[in-house]
Amino acid sequence: MSSNERMSAQELRASMSLASIYGLRMLGMFLILPIFAIYAETLPGGDSHLMIGLALGAYGLTQAIFQLPFGMASDHFGRKKVIYAGLVLFVIGSLVAGFAHDLTTVIIGRAIQGAGAVSAAVTALVADLTREEHRTKAMAMIGGTIGVTFAASLVLGPALNQWIGVPGIFLLTGALAALAILDVKFMVPDPIVSRFHSDAEASTSKLRDVLKNTQLLRLNYGIFALHAAQMAMFVVVPFAIKQSSGMGENDHWQIYLPVVLVGFILMVPAIIYGEKRAKLKQVFVSAIGLMLVAQLMLANSISHFWGIVASLALYFIAFNVLEATLPSIISKIAPAASKGTAIGVYNTSQSFGVFLGGVMGGYLSHYHGFAAVFIFCSVLMGLWLIFALSMTSPPAVKSKMYHLRDMSSADAQQLSTRLAAVSGVREVVVLPDESMLMLKVDLQHAFDEAEVLRLIED
Repeated sequence: MSSNERMSAQELRASMSLASIYGLRMLGMFLILPIFAIYAETLPGGDSHLMIGLALGAYGLTQAIFQLPFGMASDHFGRKKVIYAGLVLFVIGSLVAGFAHDLTTVIIGRAIQGAGAVSAAVTALVADLTREEHRTKAMAMIGGTIGVTFAASLVLGPALNQWIGVPGIFLLTGALAALAILDVKFMVPDPIVSRFHSDAEASTSKLRDVLKNTQLLRLNYGIFALHAAQMAMFVVVPFAIKQSSGMGENDHWQIYLPVVLVGFILMVPAIIYGEKRAKLKQVFVSAIGLMLVAQLMLANSISHFWGIVASLALYFIAFNVLEATLPSIISKIAPAASKGTAIGVYNTSQSFGVFLGGVMGGYLSHYHGFAAVFIFCSVLMGLWLIFALSMTSPPAVKSKMYHLRDMSSADAQQLSTRLAAVSGVREVVVLPDESMLMLKVDLQHAFDEAEVLRLIED
């Protein structure tokens, strides 16, 4: 079967429905970012910025703890059962936070929200419901949903705050999670066969190799630093905008909307240039450098309105490029057979960054002032820049997957040897237990897909 064939209606429906559930998880984290700190200050316990930061970051801590276990549990108890359990936890956490009358209770609610860490189980279900040839497209839908959710949240958060307040936003996300349960039940097909997928799930047997891979460790640190800085920033930026301009938090969308749009517009040519010209490392390192500049500017101009706006414009250009390139580089660098494990560790690093960033942003702003937060973020970015400069340039490859008929280990080895000789093939992994073939294809050389398909069918 050619990988150019379109996704079936069922694959498309399943991918879109599950991407929306993944987006909901991100909505729970992002929607309150632009307005939460100012709201939290009005609650008992809100006089401590450390508590405010903990409330923002608690979501990430429990998500980091439970994300991989939820995914592995879905192999044993069923994908949908685990997703239902995670969404129920999310609903409970949203209700606790929504009806909270003090910041401590909000922290508990946020921790419960994060404990419903269904993203790994959702990814595994996507893999169950899509053919190998279309798995990458389905995962790209999920990635796109996350980016759109973040951008939309910065604009929608202030608008919703004006209408229903932060408690109402918590209750709204809880209601959406309850509707997502119905979506999973009635819109997402039940998989005919549910099995482990090396490209989409973490394996304990491959965890040690992934954690020893210094190239992957650089990227794991990167996503950790990127989201730690993001969460630390949003402990401070809402206060800084309000104090420097007198602008109420419900109007902050007027700042976020243009800078986010500029970031998206400039991201596209940067990614295209990096991918098409095999200059992804250069684009990546440049974006980290730009992020460092943005953090240093915030440290020096956090009390000046237009300085904040200019810094945020640079921040969102860099953030969008980095958020888009990091998964691509992971896919290129990770050994094909360990891709799911590499992504699982990467996602856990991101969630832990959310937690630590919130806590450090709260602590530093409370005890050392706003500028200290961005000095901390600058240190994170400076270290990342050093690590990125020494990384190996990611190969100009893309991943392709194909379904295989049942075959013995000997036949699989023979097929692997033949495929390795095909023009344009850089890496071959034949997994007879999963009836799957994974290739890494050189983008700078002609790829003979017709020969690959012929060998598969022989």
